[in-house]
Amino acid sequence: MAKITGRKEETALLHSLLQSNRPSFVAVYGRRRVGKTFLVRSVFEGRFTFQVTGIANVDTAQQLTNFHGALVRQFPEFEDYPVAKDWFQAFQYLIKSLESRTSVEKKILFWDELPWFDTSNSFFVSALEHFWNSWASARPDIVLIVCGSAASWMINKLINDTGGLYNRVTHHINLRPFTLSECEAFFKEKGPAPDRYQLLQLFMVFGGIPFYLEAVNPRKSAAQNINDLCFAPGGRFRNEFEKLYHSLFKKADKHIAVIEALAQKSKGLDRDALLKAAKLPNGGNTSLVLRELEQSNFIQKYTMFGKQKNNAIYQLTDFYSLFYLKFIKNNHEVDEDFWLNSLDSPEIRAWSGYAFEQICLYHLRQIKHALGIGSVQTRSSAWFGGAGTEKTQIDLVIDRRDQVINLCEMKFSIKTFTIDKEYADTLRQKIGIFKEHTKTPKSVWLTFITTFGLTPNTYAKSLVHNELTMDALFG
Repeated sequence: MAKITGRKEETALLHSLLQSNRPSFVAVYGRRRVGKTFLVRSVFEGRFTFQVTGIANVDTAQQLTNFHGALVRQFPEFEDYPVAKDWFQAFQYLIKSLESRTSVEKKILFWDELPWFDTSNSFFVSALEHFWNSWASARPDIVLIVCGSAASWMINKLINDTGGLYNRVTHHINLRPFTLSECEAFFKEKGPAPDRYQLLQLFMVFGGIPFYLEAVNPRKSAAQNINDLCFAPGGRFRNEFEKLYHSLFKKADKHIAVIEALAQKSKGLDRDALLKAAKLPNGGNTSLVLRELEQSNFIQKYTMFGKQKNNAIYQLTDFYSLFYLKFIKNNHEVDEDFWLNSLDSPEIRAWSGYAFEQICLYHLRQIKHALGIGSVQTRSSAWFGGAGTEKTQIDLVIDRRDQVINLCEMKFSIKTFTIDKEYADTLRQKIGIFKEHTKTPKSVWLTFITTFGLTPNTYAKSLVHNELTMDALFG
């Protein structure tokens, strides 16, 4: 088996299928480049009875020819058979080939990039339904694994299908990007791992996407890698943005419009403001676009503290997309050493602060564990409120069942962060506005999450209940 970093729960699940006495239908989905195919191949390397990968942007006839080629490679006796005229006949070929294998071992079938097979008027899904319902579901030796980056297709047409595949998927894996801890383990497997401050900087640009991290040279600094991969001539990810969205969504222009609108507002937008900024109509098609982006882990929808769910805020959460739109898109004649020459600019400092906040939000489980409240029931959200000139925003509110609320301040800094008198006054005002306008009876504790900790002084001692450094995010 190929070496795989992290993914312990997912790997254990896939291994357990070999011990099951029931047929298994597994759907693996997640953002493009997140490592879905690598996960499945690493676990079952050399053990596939049949595997095939869909082809992007081709018609049904070409997909059937592709299927036939895969069938012949793995079952040579089909070499003289004609290419199937439709998907129903193709699945009959597959059934015949599988029945010719009399071994009692599990027969593992892997269909990669499954949504690409579902071309216009192909009836692929109907044929897949018939294959599973009429044959595979009665065979305890069958493990069918399907994989796809079009998360919305995987969810709506397979996992949540209300037709012939209703409740047929026995297991599903939403493969998410690596956490910081998994990134650290990933680099340790390759050689000398960057230190945690360097890893934070890489995560701000590339998130926990294994494909992006694979391109990082661990013998160069984070800044050098970012410059080489995103700004140098021929940089590998200088033009990744367009490829990313057009490979996932058939009509990606609306998806990109949403991403571009959210990139302008780091704190997010409500639905009405978002549609206005993206110049999209308020209708079912737009709702589908938002849902597809959310299910593919590019955006998140959250509710402000004390608000109802119908007042949701949409926020861009894909690190690379934000970085691209902020620094690459409009820099057509950019200095090839732009990043190295701009590290201390106000624009990059502001972006670093926001990106660090997003890292913290992605590692909420690790933050709760470091605070010692991993087993306490909590609800996490943001909050904006006040009146007149006394308004404030808190990016992370942890509302705890044990009658405590943590108001979290997240600060990215190249050294220990210092709370001075002016900032201490701002913090007191922020806490006061929150208490006054939420009318909460709970205890309100100020929590700081920084890269290297707080400078010990009177203000930190009197105001801060909990202090975490970036090490907590690697837990």
